[in-house]
Amino acid sequence: MRAISFRLGGKTACFRKPDVNEHAYFTYNNIHKPALLGLLGAIVGYGGYTKLYDSNRGLKKGTLEYNDGYMEYYERLKNLKISIIPLAKHGYFSKKIQTFNNSVGYANGMVGGVSEKALQERKKFSNLVVREQWLENPLWQIMILDDESEEFAKIEEYLLGKKSVFVPYLGKNDHHATISEVSKIEMSDPDGSFVDSLFIKNFDSLEDSYQKEGELAYLFMEMSPYSLQEEYHFYEYKQMIFTNYELEALPRDTYGYDGKNYSFI
Repeated sequence: MRAISFRLGGKTACFRKPDVNEHAYFTYNNIHKPALLGLLGAIVGYGGYTKLYDSNRGLKKGTLEYNDGYMEYYERLKNLKISIIPLAKHGYFSKKIQTFNNSVGYANGMVGGVSEKALQERKKFSNLVVREQWLENPLWQIMILDDESEEFAKIEEYLLGKKSVFVPYLGKNDHHATISEVSKIEMSDPDGSFVDSLFIKNFDSLEDSYQKEGELAYLFMEMSPYSLQEEYHFYEYKQMIFTNYELEALPRDTYGYDGKNYSFI
């Protein structure tokens, strides 16, 4: 089984969690599959949210012309099998809260850069204070299985050729992505009972399991976006695991490479 492998990282990253924003915006610890597909779509130039919304502007939902499906990049890439390997101790990246001002009109309730109240009372402009959690120096190994599709061939061509239609970033355009060490690899049948990548939880308990010899045991778990709901494009979640515990059964779509096992989701 062929695959392409590359390293993906950056100085900072932020993959916002949509459920908490009262005091600060928080980030997922790892890049998740929907975000990774968006990054790959940007590299090869597939359309995203803006293209979909622009094509539907002025159209009535339910009409023949209305596109009620996915964005182009997600429709084309959602069936790719991808393995994500955090290159950090125990899979955990350092995080820090960043505080900054957002003074654009649509963020702070102003009209034309000045609020109505400020125009009337001739007072100072106000700013929206944003607190956002960022990953520091994140780095992942990414592997993509060759499914012999046109989309995979295009991704492989652009990655190997160091080409990109749009600038790839890690969650937001504040966080530029760096791609390196791109190579073609050959996957093999898995060997052993350990998985060295993120994988979808497939066990009830690890009570009787053992960690890899010579290592301290670790178990990282995070409820993470796995796919997009078709009608409203909400995240759909799976429990993602990164551990050095032995598993009773390997996850589906697990393959071996260079003496380690990797799960493809």
